[in-house]
Amino acid sequence: MGRTQEFDTVAVVQAARDVFWDRGFEATSLAHLEEATGLRRSSLYHAFESKRGLFDAAVQDYLDTVIRPRLAILAHATDGRAGLAVYFAGVQTVIATLPDDSPRRGCLLLNSAAGFAGHDDALRQVVDGYRAELTGAVSDALALSRPDADTEELAAEARLLTSLSVSALLLARVNREEAVAILDVALAQLDRW
Repeated sequence: MGRTQEFDTVAVVQAARDVFWDRGFEATSLAHLEEATGLRRSSLYHAFESKRGLFDAAVQDYLDTVIRPRLAILAHATDGRAGLAVYFAGVQTVIATLPDDSPRRGCLLLNSAAGFAGHDDALRQVVDGYRAELTGAVSDALALSRPDADTEELAAEARLLTSLSVSALLLARVNREEAVAILDVALAQLDRW
C-alpha cells in the first residue's frame, strides 16, 4: 500500500515554478527544489516522476495562473485599443514594480526559451504556442478596434506589438528601465493607430 500524499500539490508546483522562473530549468537543482517546496526529493519524484515532470507542471500552472489571465484582458475587451493599453500598461507595471530580488522577473517561458528550449522540442512547442496565443489575442484586439483595416496590416501590427512585449519581458531580468521603455513604445504605437 502506497503512502498518502500529505502536501498541497498546487503550493508545491507554485513554489517550484518560482525557482524555475528565477533560475531556469538547467540551473535549478533538486536541492533548490527541496528547499523551496519543503519536500524531499523522494516525495518530489513520487509525485512528479522527475525534475522535468515538476517543471512541466510548473509551466502549466504558469500558463493557467499568469499568462491566460493577462490574455483574458484582451479576449474580453469590448474596445480593442483600450484592452491593448490595459494589457501593456499592466505588464509594464509588473516589470517596473517587482523588487530586484523577485524570482518572477521576466517570463518563465521566455526565460526558458533563451535556455534549454532551443534543445527541447516539447518546450519549444509550448513557447511557440504561447507566442501564437499572444499574437492571436493582440491580433483580435486590433481587429476589434479597427474592423475595416487590411488583414495583412493587422497581422504586421500584431507581430510588432507581440515582439515588443516579448522583448520587454526578456529584458526585464537584466535592464528594467529598457524593458519599461520598450513598453512605452508599444503604448505610444497604439496611439498612432
